[in-house]
Amino acid sequence: MKRLVSITAIAVGLAAPLNAQDVIELDEIIVSGGFTPVPAARYGRAVSVLTEVEIEERGITTVQDALRAVPGVAVSSNGSNFTEVRIRGGEASHTLILIDGIQAAGGSGGYVLSGLETANIERIEVLRGPQSVFYGASASAGVINIVTRRGGPGLEYGGSIEVGGGTSATGFVSQRGERGGISLSLSHNDDDGYDFSGDGGEKDGTRRSTAILSGDIMATDALRLGFTLRRSDEEYDFDSTSFAATDADSYVVDDPNQTSTRDETTAGIFAEYEMMGGRMTHRLSYERTDNEQTFNGGAPTETETEAVKYRLSYGLDGLAVADANHLITVFAEHETDASSTNPAYRREASSVALEYRGSLANGLDLQAGVRYDDNTQFKDAATWNLGLSYRFANQMRLHASAGTGIVDPSYFELFANSFGYTGNPDLQPERNRSFDIGLEIPVFAGRGVVDITYFNETLTDEITDVSTGPGTFSFENQAGDSDRQGLEISGQLQATDDLALRMGYTYVDATNPDGSTEARRPQHELTLGATLQTFGGRGSVSADLRHVAGNFDTQFWGAFELAELPDYTTVDVAARYGLTDRVTLTGRVVNLFEEDVSDTWGYAGRDRTLYVGLDARF
Repeated sequence: MKRLVSITAIAVGLAAPLNAQDVIELDEIIVSGGFTPVPAARYGRAVSVLTEVEIEERGITTVQDALRAVPGVAVSSNGSNFTEVRIRGGEASHTLILIDGIQAAGGSGGYVLSGLETANIERIEVLRGPQSVFYGASASAGVINIVTRRGGPGLEYGGSIEVGGGTSATGFVSQRGERGGISLSLSHNDDDGYDFSGDGGEKDGTRRSTAILSGDIMATDALRLGFTLRRSDEEYDFDSTSFAATDADSYVVDDPNQTSTRDETTAGIFAEYEMMGGRMTHRLSYERTDNEQTFNGGAPTETETEAVKYRLSYGLDGLAVADANHLITVFAEHETDASSTNPAYRREASSVALEYRGSLANGLDLQAGVRYDDNTQFKDAATWNLGLSYRFANQMRLHASAGTGIVDPSYFELFANSFGYTGNPDLQPERNRSFDIGLEIPVFAGRGVVDITYFNETLTDEITDVSTGPGTFSFENQAGDSDRQGLEISGQLQATDDLALRMGYTYVDATNPDGSTEARRPQHELTLGATLQTFGGRGSVSADLRHVAGNFDTQFWGAFELAELPDYTTVDVAARYGLTDRVTLTGRVVNLFEEDVSDTWGYAGRDRTLYVGLDARF
């Protein structure tokens, strides 16, 4: 531990790392941290933004890999086809994943990041800490919003192809004029995969195809209409697990017969109307998510979520909403969800919320919100949050936030009647209380910036299963608190005109009410990276190092003990070279030094894999 802390201290001091927004020019970044966009320099909560340019330069091709370098985020995989994300030591179900602002998961289940590709993604925003005031349940620990590409003015089109550990291809076309535009993005990835059991047997691959169609138009000078539709189909292989296992090597068993499919649909339509010269705006939207999951050709499990949302924003200082220094927003939502596993039941919630944002004197910015959820199947819930940002005369910035978040009971926890389990309809939502405080420090005459943030979160009413007799179980809200605290350090430095350095470090201490360590929440994660513009300005070379230590997981054999996984360090490299002004040659190597990687007991990571490709844009 001392060695890792020393490495981090050196990196902070010499590499002059990045702020909570992971960018230098903060006033140019807008994040989805409220009911309306927020300038990052005025945002009091912790957020990281990964841009399209950064994703391309670093050779990142999946969302799950992009998130591995974000401070405060832990990514664990059972192979490459079942990936969970935990923010600040929270449960995987406590992070809400959005695609263009629409929930990626349908029903009460979480969204599994598997083959979700970064092709045609404009940015990934990671909001850390409770966001339930703005996004409702499941946003207890944070939100990941994946924003897809829409295209700029005029006609844009292009595509890419890559081969190596599989084959992937993408295409994009958009047309945008003064009054609106339309875009279509396509992608297909046929990943050969690898043997998840690590025994050198049959490879477990993934085949995924995605299409996204979006458009908007100014129907009048004050009325804007728009829509988005996303379809994704995935087939993937996986291995079996053995109940007779005695160690990690025998737990995951190579099995060529295990297959599954995922079928995802997200769709939304909206209308935005301006009044009073833009001082008052209205937005009415309808969003729907439908997902299907099958295993080995069996009947699919279908989940769905529908939401109708209304938002009214008003500039209190007489300015347009987009420019207002004092802004108030009223929000109302009705959401329903369902699952074919419990066709007789649905969850419904009607919600109202209020947000105030103000830029006060002397560099102080304030954001405050409250929300009330009226639930039909379980106890109602109220949440709140507060964010403060203060910029000193020397350009250092203090940011702090506090708030609460909730996670609703799942269908199985409420209505189970199988596998020896009986649901408990008297459950109430899990609740998370949180505060954080951080300091953003410009360094090296503004060429870099470092942000250090301390966070503290407490989960109460955590839902857990309990024995009700021999071989029978139910659920209850657990007594006591699950405590999580830690440190997030991030930074960036433009060391020279051609060399950019970056780093991130996360320390997490997450414990159960009995004091035991929470599983799959690494205590230490360190990332170091560099991008060099080279080839006479025609290309770039990037390298990223990631070190993980102090990660515990349950061994599902023997006494089912919680044990620490081996530490590991991986290095990925990527390069780009412009063959012409429009066509770029790409190459990357994953796990350059063939490190043994395991996030969960028994599952192997991918060996060294080489990819080459072409990217064209017009």
